[in-house]
Amino acid sequence: MLGQAFGLYTHMRNNRIRSGFLIAGLFALAYLTAWGLILIGYGYGGVPRGRSAFGEAGRAFWSWFPFITLGTLAWVFIGFRINVGIVSAVSGAKGIAREDNPKLYRMLENLCISRGLSVPKLSIVESDALNAFASGVNDKQFTVTVTSGLLAQLNDAEVEAVLAHELTHIRNGDVRLMIIAIVIAGVISLIGEVVFRGLARSSIRVSSSDDSKKGNGIAILIGFAVIALSWFLAILIRLSLSRSREYLADAGAVELTKNPDAMISALLKIAGRADIDGVPSGVMDMCFENDPDDFADLFSTHPSVTKRVQALVETAGGRMPAMPPHPPRLAERQALPTMVEESAARGPWDRPTGGSASP
Repeated sequence: MLGQAFGLYTHMRNNRIRSGFLIAGLFALAYLTAWGLILIGYGYGGVPRGRSAFGEAGRAFWSWFPFITLGTLAWVFIGFRINVGIVSAVSGAKGIAREDNPKLYRMLENLCISRGLSVPKLSIVESDALNAFASGVNDKQFTVTVTSGLLAQLNDAEVEAVLAHELTHIRNGDVRLMIIAIVIAGVISLIGEVVFRGLARSSIRVSSSDDSKKGNGIAILIGFAVIALSWFLAILIRLSLSRSREYLADAGAVELTKNPDAMISALLKIAGRADIDGVPSGVMDMCFENDPDDFADLFSTHPSVTKRVQALVETAGGRMPAMPPHPPRLAERQALPTMVEESAARGPWDRPTGGSASP
C-alpha cells in the first residue's frame, strides 16, 4: 500500500513538473509566432536597400519583446477570469442548483468531504452524448459539467466514478493547466487561421532579379513556415497535456470511490458515445472521454478505452464484466474479449488487492 501511494503521488508530482515545462513551451511558441508575424510584416513592407528583412525583423522583435510578454500574460489573465463563461457558452452548459438535482449534489459533496476538497459548482449539457468535464482555475470557479445523456444511461456508482475522475483532475491541477494550454493554443490557432486565410487570397512571388525583393519574398515564406510550425506544435502540446493525465485521473477516481469496477463499467458504456455535437475540440480535450479519430496515438487527446480499462484491471484490481455494456467500436471489439478471458482466467484470488492508493 505504501509503495502504491508513493508511486501514485510521485507520478502526480512528476506530471505537474513536466506539465510546467510544456506550458513554458507554449509561451515560447507565442514568441515564435510573434517573430513569424514580424518577419512577414517586414517582408511585405520592404526594408531600405542594403538591409536585410531578417535583421530588421530581429531588431523589431527584441524591441517588442516586453510588449509581447505583457500581451501574452494579459491574455492568460483574461482567460483565467472568464474561462468558465467561455466554456459554458461554447458547450451550452447550464448551471444547476441543489434543488434541481439533489442526488447528484450529494454524490459530489460526499466525494469532496472524503478528501477535504471544496465542492465545485455543477452544470449540465443537454445532449445524448455520454461525457463530463471540469473547468475553472480556482475554488471559486471550479465547475463539474455532465451531459444529460450520461445521467440517463449510467447508474449511480458509474456516475460517482465519473465525478471522482473530474474531481481528481481538479485536485491534481490538470484543469488549470489545460485552461492555460487551451487559451494560449487558441490564440496561436486563431493567428494561424487568419494568416493562412490571407495567404489563400494572395500570392507570393520570390523569383526576381532584385536581391532585396527576393530576400523579402523568402522572409515572407519563412514567416509563414514559422507560424505553421508554431500552430502545429501548440496543438501537439495541448494534446499531450490532456493525454498524459487520464490514467492518473482514473487512478484517483478509484482512490476516491474504492470501486474500480464502476470506473471500468462507466468507460465501457461511454466508449463510442462521448462526442458532444457542436462542442469545439478544445473543450472535448478536457472531457472524460474524447472519441479518437482514425489517426495515430500521437494525435489522440485521450488513451483508448481499451488501454484505460486494461490499466484498471492490472493495477487497481478491477474486473472486466462478462459482457460489455453496449456494442463497442471495432477497435475495442478486437481487444476486449481477450481482456475478459484473461481477467476470468486469473480468478479473484490472482487479482491485485488494494485497488486504491491511500495517502
